Amino acid sequence: MPKINVYLPDELAEAVRETGLPVSAICQRALEQAVRRVTAIRETSLAELSGADLEERFPLMTGRSRTVLGLAVERAARGSRASVGSGDLLGAMIEEGTNLAMHVLQALEIEPARLARDLEHATGEEPAGPGAGVHFSVPAAGALELAVGEAVGLGHNYVGCEHLLLGLAAEPDGVAGQVLRAAGAEPRLTRRAVASALAGYRHLQANTAAASGYSDLRNAGNADPAQLLATALQPLLARIERLEQRLAPGGE
Repeated sequence: MPKINVYLPDELAEAVRETGLPVSAICQRALEQAVRRVTAIRETSLAELSGADLEERFPLMTGRSRTVLGLAVERAARGSRASVGSGDLLGAMIEEGTNLAMHVLQALEIEPARLARDLEHATGEEPAGPGAGVHFSVPAAGALELAVGEAVGLGHNYVGCEHLLLGLAAEPDGVAGQVLRAAGAEPRLTRRAVASALAGYRHLQANTAAASGYSDLRNAGNADPAQLLATALQPLLARIERLEQRLAPGGE
């Protein structure tokens, strides 16, 4: 049986040894699940598209991210494109406007309106998906697959717009990735920003729930979750920026 090394932080490795957890069995189950998820999204993203069955075909995606997929299909249709490109996915996220990915971009001082303008002026066509009918382009399908991988890497059992943003930023050939990276959404920094945003959201959710007696941030009085999250992101992103400066050549 092939052997794959798994590297753990010192504290976690010590905790695993103390508890006597069956590392091999746990890793096998986790990897089997991750492979199934990536394989499923790969097969689904290469099949012919219909806006009516997105919930059934993309069960791991959140309602908001499925809304983005539907908007992307509509954008491609308005542009008379047979393939839904990565630019359509990014443009649909901007059009939806309320998702976490947009708050992450703003925290990185990247205005969604600027990205929308850059998408309008972007040139070049992406390779079409296989077969007749409407499909995701090859880069768009690749970005969706990367989004699932990002969700798995973060330990999430869902795929949200924040994961899709990471997939688009990391995908090397699509229009969306080129536009995002040119604007400053470098994959590593964006990944840290997303992780910080999610940590900030959980912190706000816990504190707001404790203060208001509700278990869901959306039900907490008149608080605006988007505004609270955007405010919480600023110190988190400032810390990331300081870390990046220290890691850079010639940094502190």
